[in-house]
Amino acid sequence: MFNIPIIQILAIFILLNLLLTRELPFLISAIVQNPLIGLSMIIGLVAGITIHEASHAYVAYRLGDPTAKLEGRMTLNPMAHMDPVGTVALLFIGIGWGKPTPFDPFNLRNIKRDSALISVAGAASNFALALALSIPYLIAYWFQMLSPTINTIYLYLSPVIFFNVVLAVFNLIPVAPLDGFKVLAGILPREWYADFMQMEKYGIFILLLLLVTGAVGQILFPVTSTIFALLIPGLTAPF
Repeated sequence: MFNIPIIQILAIFILLNLLLTRELPFLISAIVQNPLIGLSMIIGLVAGITIHEASHAYVAYRLGDPTAKLEGRMTLNPMAHMDPVGTVALLFIGIGWGKPTPFDPFNLRNIKRDSALISVAGAASNFALALALSIPYLIAYWFQMLSPTINTIYLYLSPVIFFNVVLAVFNLIPVAPLDGFKVLAGILPREWYADFMQMEKYGIFILLLLLVTGAVGQILFPVTSTIFALLIPGLTAPF
């Protein structure tokens, strides 16, 4: 979903910033401070990226486009979806990405609608995984059955839930090349669609600006923290 060369430039910028501030990347810091929590964060991110990209591929196939399936992307094998550079950047810089899931819009019956459905599938799968993992905790919470054992289990599950919520919300930001751009395009009136799609070529620069200025974090984390509090009431978000 990302333009890799531009993201690599951003990654170098962030790495230089980290070197200047002398702060460890959050994943490395978490692994050093608490290896089990750090491992849970990595599992959450890998699982989130995997289910996100596989869902794009599955929905595209169901809507008539076999492109991703033919490239071996309709699988829950993480190796099919992890980008080597993006994975290393995720671990050492804190910002990463998976391989973009390809689809051919000309195989779709309704390009506008079906492109939006394929795009929203990734975020929907992340929300679904976060909710599924939260259900046992919610049942225990609402029936006053919480115990130290349950709290300990969810101490280590909470990063998986949190990062899936982050992936879902982040990707729904309506700026290309994120999924939210095509989701918004799909629900706009048809007479606005062509003009809106012209903005796609500027999207990566808008996204970079939002990331570098910290605007994404100001939007992202209040929303994700609220959703996390609804899914895991009584536990604080990992960040």
